[in-house]
Amino acid sequence: MSLITFCNLYDEITISKINSKRNKVSFIGPFKKGINQKHNTVTKVFDLLRKEKLLVNQTFKVIVKKNIPHGSGLGGGSANAASLLTSLNSRLNLKLNKHKLKTLATQIGFDVPISLQKNNVFLTGKQNAILKINKKFRLNLLIVYPKIICSTKAIYKKNKDFTLQKKVPNFNKLKENKFIYFLKKEKNDLEKTVTTIYPKVGKIIDCIKSQNGCYFSRITGSGSACIGIFSKKKYAIRAKKIVSLKYPECWSTVSKTI
Repeated sequence: MSLITFCNLYDEITISKINSKRNKVSFIGPFKKGINQKHNTVTKVFDLLRKEKLLVNQTFKVIVKKNIPHGSGLGGGSANAASLLTSLNSRLNLKLNKHKLKTLATQIGFDVPISLQKNNVFLTGKQNAILKINKKFRLNLLIVYPKIICSTKAIYKKNKDFTLQKKVPNFNKLKENKFIYFLKKEKNDLEKTVTTIYPKVGKIIDCIKSQNGCYFSRITGSGSACIGIFSKKKYAIRAKKIVSLKYPECWSTVSKTI
């Protein structure tokens, strides 16, 4: 089972129609390197819409400012695909209903349908059941990216430790302290595999965890970004300074769930 939430960290996408035989997709920003220019979530959206005959004789120029590290487990690529799908549906009046959008999104990536609604959700593990969480938990986050690209496919392949399905609490009725207590007791099944392959990730998690005001720390998704949940924003800011001094080669930011 997995909890997926959103924070105020995002890429920026600019799109415009052009008179050309092919789309022009480019990436700028601090994390533009390492992205396959020909095969990425943005190009997958266009390829899929053309396959479905929803885009005929139309080409676009797309510029993606990458503010979210590529290969960090923060879901930037999935969110970009979802935003692009939603935008094209609206701009071009494609008249795709929610069910059709979800079907298309699923073909692009597992996380893309979740990013369509941008709601906190809980994946129960039972036939990919998705439980929507209406309640907002304003959690203070410290995100640290050690500039290590983790292959999700490779991490899952090596991981053999998955916890059994547990009873799912009603998140919409949980108070924030109970919610944090629940998360603290849980674990990321992929973390042991990631920290075994990349010991530095484990050291960063321990460093974050040891800071004042930190409830807990772990990797996001299949890594390699590490997060810390803090009781107050000021503690997260202070922890960022300490972690940055100890690991100056890492990228970090303070954020908040939305």
